[in-house]
Amino acid sequence: MVAGRSVPTYRLVGTLLCVWIGSGSLLAGAGLAAQVGFSELWMAAGAWIGIIIVFFLAARVRRIAEYTVPDILELRYNKWARILGTIVIIIAYTTIVGYQFRGGGFVLNLIADIPIDQGIIITAVFIITFTAFAGMMSIVAVDVINGAVITAAVLIATPLVFFNIGGAEHLTATLPASHFKIFGDANFIWAMGIFFPTFFLLLGESNMYQKFFSAKNEKSAKTAVVWWVIGTILVETAIASLAIFANSYFNIVETEKIILHTARHSTEVGIPLVGGLLLICAAVAIIVSTGNSFLLTPSTNLTRDIYQRFINPDADQKRVVFIQRIMVVILGVAAYLLLTQFETVLAMALTAYTMVGAGLTPALLAAFLWKRVTVAGGVASIATGMGVTLAITAANSIMEEQFLSEQYIILPAASASILALIIVSKLTPPSPPEKWKRFYTKDTSLEEAIKEQQAKAIE
Repeated sequence: MVAGRSVPTYRLVGTLLCVWIGSGSLLAGAGLAAQVGFSELWMAAGAWIGIIIVFFLAARVRRIAEYTVPDILELRYNKWARILGTIVIIIAYTTIVGYQFRGGGFVLNLIADIPIDQGIIITAVFIITFTAFAGMMSIVAVDVINGAVITAAVLIATPLVFFNIGGAEHLTATLPASHFKIFGDANFIWAMGIFFPTFFLLLGESNMYQKFFSAKNEKSAKTAVVWWVIGTILVETAIASLAIFANSYFNIVETEKIILHTARHSTEVGIPLVGGLLLICAAVAIIVSTGNSFLLTPSTNLTRDIYQRFINPDADQKRVVFIQRIMVVILGVAAYLLLTQFETVLAMALTAYTMVGAGLTPALLAAFLWKRVTVAGGVASIATGMGVTLAITAANSIMEEQFLSEQYIILPAASASILALIIVSKLTPPSPPEKWKRFYTKDTSLEEAIKEQQAKAIE
């Protein structure tokens, strides 16, 4: 689950980069960039700003030294917060794993002419099997290689395509002027609609917290965040630019496949064959590394937060690992079944991002940043964010016309979650020190805080 809490900084950087740069960037982000131009970077910028905020939390998260985000939720709130948080993570993360499977199907179809449906199954079997046997230690080790391949591939391919298709002169001649505007041909509301899902997701991203719990120490966690934000800005900007440059030349209809199409036909845009192969390898690295991490986290939640917490508290580590491997398989199958509920990777990504961003992030951040938040406030926030997201998503699937586009669900869902957090907390009595002291004090353990409170009560 946490790799013996021994992961050094360089491995932490690699695995954090690989967790974030997934099919959401490779397919959804690239596809959106090909359609609207550089204004797509509002979607990427949500993560960049989120990571900068995380810099100030990373050391405190590592200091708490738990295993999962629901561990934190129960520590600060109660068991119902743990249960609701686990449900949010399972729904969102199996959705994210599902579109990694779809991305794998696209790759296998492109390079080997395997039907997409069969490619999805092959990808699913591989990712499920690897995750079940690997665990955190293997995933962070492989992600060092994956991170290097992803970074090298996109940073090499982007300038090659730009200069070989004719540079700025070709782009201005073939692309609409809106591709180079800050909001494209839309407005500020549209920009916030794609900014906030990634922003709120990043701040509540369970994989990230689990990686911090795996760090060697607080300093490693904090240093890793600095390099992570630099790497993420470079790679996501390069992916968006590559998609825009390449589609100005290829002009394909299925824009979500533009990076894969470019890799397959790399020599047409001046990328040597070896560069095209590297880009294909990067696509596989993105899909597999993200699939592994987003499958490991909810399986950890089910095992740690449900099985070990409520069903079998006395289970030894061997039994816990065995149960987690079963959970990996069950969740992998669920992720495959979820694929049928969405038409595009972008729709899946935005829905999953909103589920975590509205359901988890407000209560999770309040645990670290607001002493006045109460147990009832935290639970109400998680339930409200999850409920609004599910209700609008269900309405979209039932109604002939969409009730609200996926990119805008975050606005009412996160607003309702934050309002519930503040209003319910203000209407209920403040939490005692044992609920919040560990989140704010470096040298005082939870047990010492409880003893202090008990002593005051006796006096």
